[in-house]
Amino acid sequence: MEVSNSEYDKKRFIHSLIFPAFFVFVVIMVKIIESGFDLDFTRLGIYPLEARGLKGILLSPMIHADYRHLMNNCIPLFILGVAVFYFYHTLGYRIFFLNYLMVGLWVWAGGRDAYHIGASGLVYGLASFLFFSGVIRNNMRLLAISLLVVFLYGSMIWGIFPIFPQVSWESHMLGSLSGLVLAIYFRKQGPMKTIYEWELEEEEEEGT
Repeated sequence: MEVSNSEYDKKRFIHSLIFPAFFVFVVIMVKIIESGFDLDFTRLGIYPLEARGLKGILLSPMIHADYRHLMNNCIPLFILGVAVFYFYHTLGYRIFFLNYLMVGLWVWAGGRDAYHIGASGLVYGLASFLFFSGVIRNNMRLLAISLLVVFLYGSMIWGIFPIFPQVSWESHMLGSLSGLVLAIYFRKQGPMKTIYEWELEEEEEEGT
Protein backbone atom coordinates (compact mmCIF):
# COMPACT_ATOMS: atom_id res chain seq x y z
CA MET A 1 0.00 0.00 0.00
CA GLU A 2 1.52 3.29 -1.13
CA VAL A 3 1.59 6.30 1.15
CA SER A 4 1.18 9.75 -0.41
CA ASN A 5 3.75 12.47 0.22
CA SER A 6 1.25 14.49 2.24
CA GLU A 7 0.46 11.51 4.49
CA TYR A 8 4.16 10.76 4.90
CA ASP A 9 4.92 14.40 5.80
CA LYS A 10 2.06 14.40 8.29
CA LYS A 11 3.32 11.24 10.01
CA ARG A 12 6.87 12.59 9.98
CA PHE A 13 5.72 15.86 11.56
CA ILE A 14 3.73 14.06 14.26
CA HIS A 15 6.74 11.87 15.01
CA SER A 16 8.97 14.95 15.25
CA LEU A 17 6.70 16.32 18.00
CA ILE A 18 6.87 13.30 20.29
CA PHE A 19 10.38 13.39 21.76
CA PRO A 20 10.73 17.20 22.12
CA ALA A 21 7.29 17.32 23.79
CA PHE A 22 8.23 14.45 26.13
CA PHE A 23 11.57 16.04 27.05
CA VAL A 24 10.00 19.43 27.74
CA PHE A 25 7.28 17.73 29.82
CA VAL A 26 9.95 16.04 31.96
CA VAL A 27 11.81 19.34 32.45
CA ILE A 28 8.59 21.09 33.52
CA MET A 29 7.68 18.26 35.92
CA VAL A 30 11.11 18.50 37.55
CA LYS A 31 10.48 22.18 38.30
CA ILE A 32 6.96 21.48 39.59
CA ILE A 33 8.31 18.79 41.94
CA GLU A 34 11.12 21.07 43.09
CA SER A 35 8.83 23.99 43.90
CA GLY A 36 5.95 21.83 45.14
CA PHE A 37 8.08 20.12 47.78
CA ASP A 38 10.14 23.25 48.54
CA LEU A 39 13.37 21.67 47.30
CA ASP A 40 16.47 23.15 45.69
CA PHE A 41 18.01 21.11 42.88
CA THR A 42 20.75 23.65 42.09
CA ARG A 43 23.45 21.39 43.51
CA LEU A 44 22.54 18.77 40.92
CA GLY A 45 23.90 21.09 38.26
CA ILE A 46 27.36 21.13 36.71
CA TYR A 47 30.19 22.25 38.99
CA PRO A 48 33.32 22.42 36.81
CA LEU A 49 36.35 20.24 37.47
CA GLU A 50 34.95 18.66 40.62
CA ALA A 51 33.53 15.17 41.09
CA ARG A 52 30.35 16.58 42.66
CA GLY A 53 29.65 18.39 39.41
CA LEU A 54 29.84 15.35 37.12
CA LYS A 55 26.21 14.38 37.72
CA GLY A 56 25.24 17.75 36.32
CA ILE A 57 26.36 16.67 32.85
CA LEU A 58 23.19 14.58 32.74
CA LEU A 59 20.98 16.50 35.15
CA SER A 60 21.69 20.20 34.64
CA PRO A 61 19.44 20.68 31.55
CA MET A 62 16.52 19.48 33.69
CA ILE A 63 17.05 22.10 36.41
CA HIS A 64 16.01 25.77 36.28
CA ALA A 65 16.29 28.66 38.70
CA ASP A 66 12.64 29.76 38.41
CA TYR A 67 9.61 29.49 36.14
CA ARG A 68 10.73 32.38 33.96
CA HIS A 69 14.05 30.64 33.36
CA LEU A 70 12.12 27.45 32.64
CA MET A 71 9.81 28.99 30.03
CA ASN A 72 12.62 30.95 28.39
CA ASN A 73 14.30 27.62 27.68
CA CYS A 74 11.36 25.28 27.12
CA ILE A 75 9.68 27.25 24.33
CA PRO A 76 12.73 27.49 22.02
CA LEU A 77 13.81 24.00 23.05
CA PHE A 78 10.52 22.57 21.82
CA ILE A 79 10.47 24.57 18.58
CA LEU A 80 14.11 23.87 17.70
CA GLY A 81 13.77 20.23 18.75
CA VAL A 82 10.81 19.72 16.43
CA ALA A 83 12.75 21.35 13.57
CA VAL A 84 15.74 19.05 14.12
CA PHE A 85 13.64 15.89 14.34
CA TYR A 86 11.55 16.84 11.31
CA PHE A 87 14.24 17.97 8.88
CA TYR A 88 16.97 15.62 10.14
CA HIS A 89 14.71 12.75 11.18
CA THR A 90 17.37 10.06 10.59
CA LEU A 91 19.86 12.00 12.72
CA GLY A 92 17.57 13.61 15.29
CA TYR A 93 18.39 11.52 18.33
CA ARG A 94 22.13 11.52 17.62
CA ILE A 95 22.20 15.29 17.18
CA PHE A 96 20.15 15.87 20.33
CA PHE A 97 22.08 13.58 22.67
CA LEU A 98 25.55 14.31 21.27
CA ASN A 99 24.85 17.99 21.74
CA TYR A 100 23.49 17.27 25.23
CA LEU A 101 26.63 15.41 26.30
CA MET A 102 29.17 17.61 24.52
CA VAL A 103 27.87 20.80 26.11
CA GLY A 104 27.76 19.20 29.54
CA LEU A 105 31.28 17.81 29.32
CA TRP A 106 32.73 21.03 27.94
CA VAL A 107 31.07 23.18 30.61
CA TRP A 108 32.36 20.80 33.30
CA ALA A 109 35.86 21.08 31.83
CA GLY A 110 35.91 24.83 31.21
CA GLY A 111 33.19 26.65 33.12
CA ARG A 112 33.46 29.07 36.03
CA ASP A 113 33.51 27.87 39.64
CA ALA A 114 29.76 27.88 40.09
CA TYR A 115 26.78 25.62 39.57
CA HIS A 116 25.60 25.72 35.95
CA ILE A 117 21.95 24.80 35.43
CA GLY A 118 19.37 25.05 32.67
CA ALA A 119 18.78 23.79 29.15
CA SER A 120 20.09 26.93 27.45
CA GLY A 121 23.29 25.22 26.30
CA LEU A 122 21.14 22.63 24.55
CA VAL A 123 18.99 25.39 23.01
CA TYR A 124 22.06 27.17 21.67
CA GLY A 125 23.42 23.89 20.33
CA LEU A 126 20.25 23.07 18.39
CA ALA A 127 19.94 26.63 17.03
CA SER A 128 23.59 26.60 15.96
CA PHE A 129 23.24 23.19 14.31
CA LEU A 130 20.18 24.24 12.33
CA PHE A 131 21.81 27.46 11.17
CA PHE A 132 25.21 26.09 10.17
CA SER A 133 23.84 22.86 8.75
CA GLY A 134 21.56 24.80 6.41
CA VAL A 135 24.45 26.96 5.25
CA ILE A 136 26.87 24.04 4.79
CA ARG A 137 24.39 21.86 2.89
CA ASN A 138 23.22 24.73 0.65
CA ASN A 139 19.72 23.27 0.66
CA MET A 140 17.02 25.87 -0.01
CA ARG A 141 14.57 24.46 2.55
CA LEU A 142 17.28 24.21 5.18
CA LEU A 143 18.57 27.69 4.36
CA ALA A 144 15.03 28.95 4.97
CA ILE A 145 15.14 27.27 8.40
CA SER A 146 18.53 28.91 9.04
CA LEU A 147 17.08 32.34 8.25
CA LEU A 148 14.07 31.60 10.47
CA VAL A 149 16.41 30.66 13.33
CA VAL A 150 18.28 33.94 12.87
CA PHE A 151 14.98 35.87 12.80
CA LEU A 152 13.56 34.20 15.92
CA TYR A 153 16.71 33.71 17.97
CA GLY A 154 19.28 36.11 16.49
CA SER A 155 19.38 38.06 19.75
CA MET A 156 20.74 34.90 21.40
CA ILE A 157 24.18 35.86 20.03
CA TRP A 158 24.62 38.22 23.00
CA GLY A 159 24.26 35.26 25.35
CA ILE A 160 27.69 33.91 24.41
CA PHE A 161 29.42 36.93 25.98
CA PRO A 162 30.07 37.39 29.73
CA ILE A 163 27.66 40.31 30.05
CA PHE A 164 25.48 39.10 32.93
CA PRO A 165 27.39 37.37 35.75
CA GLN A 166 24.36 35.30 36.82
CA VAL A 167 24.02 33.77 33.32
CA SER A 168 26.07 30.74 32.27
CA TRP A 169 27.45 32.32 29.11
CA GLU A 170 29.88 29.39 28.91
CA SER A 171 26.95 27.04 28.28
CA HIS A 172 25.71 29.33 25.52
CA MET A 173 29.10 29.68 23.86
CA LEU A 174 29.93 25.98 24.09
CA GLY A 175 26.45 25.04 22.91
CA SER A 176 26.96 27.20 19.83
CA LEU A 177 30.31 25.52 19.22
CA SER A 178 28.78 22.08 19.69
CA GLY A 179 26.12 22.84 17.07
CA LEU A 180 28.78 23.98 14.60
CA VAL A 181 30.90 20.86 15.19
CA LEU A 182 27.90 18.56 14.68
CA ALA A 183 26.82 20.44 11.55
CA ILE A 184 30.27 19.85 10.06
CA TYR A 185 30.49 16.25 11.24
CA PHE A 186 27.08 15.26 9.82
CA ARG A 187 27.36 17.40 6.67
CA LYS A 188 27.23 14.32 4.40
CA GLN A 189 24.30 12.69 6.18
CA GLY A 190 20.62 13.60 6.13
CA PRO A 191 19.07 16.05 3.65
CA MET A 192 21.55 17.15 1.01
CA LYS A 193 21.95 20.10 -1.35
CA THR A 194 19.03 20.65 -3.71
CA ILE A 195 19.98 19.71 -7.29
CA TYR A 196 18.12 21.59 -10.02
CA GLU A 197 17.53 20.39 -13.57
CA TRP A 198 19.65 23.14 -15.09
CA GLU A 199 22.60 21.99 -12.95
CA LEU A 200 22.20 18.43 -14.24
CA GLU A 201 22.04 19.71 -17.83
CA GLU A 202 25.25 21.66 -17.33
CA GLU A 203 27.00 18.57 -15.90
CA GLU A 204 25.82 16.49 -18.91
CA GLU A 205 27.09 19.12 -21.36
CA GLU A 206 30.48 19.22 -19.62
CA GLY A 207 30.70 15.43 -19.78
CA THR A 208 30.08 15.27 -23.55
